[in-house]
Amino acid sequence: MAGPNDDVGVRPVSAYAKHNFEHMLARAEGYTVLCAQKGERMSRAALPIDETERLALLYALDLLDTPAEPTFDRITRLLAHALRVPIALVSLVDAQRQWFKSRVGLTATETAREFSFCAHAILQGNAMIVGDATKDARFADNPLVTGQPFIRFYAGIPIRTSDGTALGTLCAIDSRPRTLTQDELDTLSDLAALVSQEIGQRETALLTRRQIERAKNAEESEARFRSSFERASVGIAMVAPNGGLMNVNDAFCEIVGYSHEELARLTFQDITHPEDLDKDLNFLQQLVSGDVDHYELEKRYLRKNGETVWISLCVAKQVESNGTWQYFVAIVQNIQARKKAEASLAALRRNLEERVDERTRELRAANEMLSYSMAQQVRFQQALVKREAELSAVIENANDAYVCIDEAGVVSAWNRQAQEIFGWSAAEAIGCLLDELIIPPAMRKAHRAGMKRYLNSGQTTVLNQRLELSAMRRDGTTLPVEVRIGALELDGQKIFSAFLHDISERKRSELAMEREARHDSLTGLPNRRTLFEMLPQALARSDRNHTAVVLFFLDLDGFKAVNDAWGHEAGDGLLVEIARRLSDCVRKTDSVARLAGDEFTVLLEGLCLEARDEAIGIAEKILASIKLPIQIGTESVQISASIGIAFRLPGTVMSPDQLVKVADTAMYEAKRAGKSTICVQ
Repeated sequence: MAGPNDDVGVRPVSAYAKHNFEHMLARAEGYTVLCAQKGERMSRAALPIDETERLALLYALDLLDTPAEPTFDRITRLLAHALRVPIALVSLVDAQRQWFKSRVGLTATETAREFSFCAHAILQGNAMIVGDATKDARFADNPLVTGQPFIRFYAGIPIRTSDGTALGTLCAIDSRPRTLTQDELDTLSDLAALVSQEIGQRETALLTRRQIERAKNAEESEARFRSSFERASVGIAMVAPNGGLMNVNDAFCEIVGYSHEELARLTFQDITHPEDLDKDLNFLQQLVSGDVDHYELEKRYLRKNGETVWISLCVAKQVESNGTWQYFVAIVQNIQARKKAEASLAALRRNLEERVDERTRELRAANEMLSYSMAQQVRFQQALVKREAELSAVIENANDAYVCIDEAGVVSAWNRQAQEIFGWSAAEAIGCLLDELIIPPAMRKAHRAGMKRYLNSGQTTVLNQRLELSAMRRDGTTLPVEVRIGALELDGQKIFSAFLHDISERKRSELAMEREARHDSLTGLPNRRTLFEMLPQALARSDRNHTAVVLFFLDLDGFKAVNDAWGHEAGDGLLVEIARRLSDCVRKTDSVARLAGDEFTVLLEGLCLEARDEAIGIAEKILASIKLPIQIGTESVQISASIGIAFRLPGTVMSPDQLVKVADTAMYEAKRAGKSTICVQ
């Protein structure tokens, strides 16, 4: 009978080792900083030469962040049992992480790519075997080797697609050095082939679905966009290779202030602001050479009256089926030109009818005019068909989502960008209610009420306006979008069309800028500006709740000596640690801020009116925490602080500036009293 330590079956991971492994994963980012401070360098895997294509295929297969599946779980369980290892994983290597599609002996679902053994394994032709990681230069200083769970043995084989692209690995991990027999290596290879075969089947299914969708959508797309050119709420231009404006819509004319005839004699270079022309031409050259398939930029146009107008431009090539191209398609955002376009189209049709009538009357006098009249009509029809075909290409290449609905809110048009943004294909979206596809549940009632009010009374606050709203993706997540909606009546029925632009990145940038303006970049604490925004609110709460406000003003003792001895990088690390200790010493309702250099403040609220002893006790707790040794590299240092305390009772006439000044003065008294002490004003 085998004993408890005999090498039979899968060896379980202890609860302590599993806890420490997950703890090391969570501290991976902190380890990178520590290595940089010590001057150490970990060996990180190079990126595969097909990294961009590899990631695109990985995302398209929709395997990341999906629930566990028995197909993969059976393979990892079999691998763990066959190789007698505590950990077995199906690992997919993402851009910044490795994510575990299946796992045995591990609860964590992912880890940083920079610490991943699998990131090295996908570069191999076949198996990557690490018998003892402590003796391998690539992994000897890896935190998962030097610390829990003390990885020693690793064996991984790339998981490949049908064209040989490595998406991840099937790997086995042990906490002791070992080797594999040929039978064990063959087992690992066979199981990896099963994983690759399963992914290959999904790849084939993906390609099949895409081909079916393209075939179904081709005919619908052409009919759907034939009449959209003149109704577009954006400016559109067909541009010749030399820059000549072959054809433009009325929205484009409205932007630049020129007529169609005037623009026919101009080039886009003529109406582009001189300061923006070089950038536009540079992008255009990349489009011509095939380096990009389209480009976007913001630039200025020169209007006919001499004024400038800013526009957002998207340019693509009109490519024929044989691969050649004839002209550029330019889309200018935020211009509503539907009514003019339709008026132009109606005038064209009336003109055509008048010409036909005129030619018919003339035919009564001369039969020879019949051929001419019929030829003229054919030419007009051909021009209309060509224009509709051009518009279909323009809308399909638009960089904004285009959606069209009827009076009942049923979707009748849904372009490629709408599919990419919201996750619904055109085949799935067309015929469905718009509010059930992209309008968040909380906004649906207001949307339906607004539609009903407009249809009954013609009153609206949203049409022909640039609005910022929340929209919903297929997976239920929301995103901010900029929307412009237009309405048109055809055959007694209202049709609504909208262009939606994803502004998620802009919103994230605005939030990041706001946080940078209000927080200290080193410690993450509120900065001086934020402190002086909080103080008036704290004083108002003090008067309202009849409680005391206490402000500590701290200045570190001996900080300059640390900077002089170990450098500013060490000093920065010390300030970060002090900020952490200060935050740990106070309540969640209190506030810690960094004013500048080594000066900090602590704002205590909600204290009773006789809270002097309580405040001094907190200050003593802070002093004791600061005095604890701080590790800098291989050295341990100790510093202290001088603390000034200012009290403010409810109803006391004292401005935020005065409160800070009193605490600052008390701090200097503490300095003069011998430092590492507390002074109360």
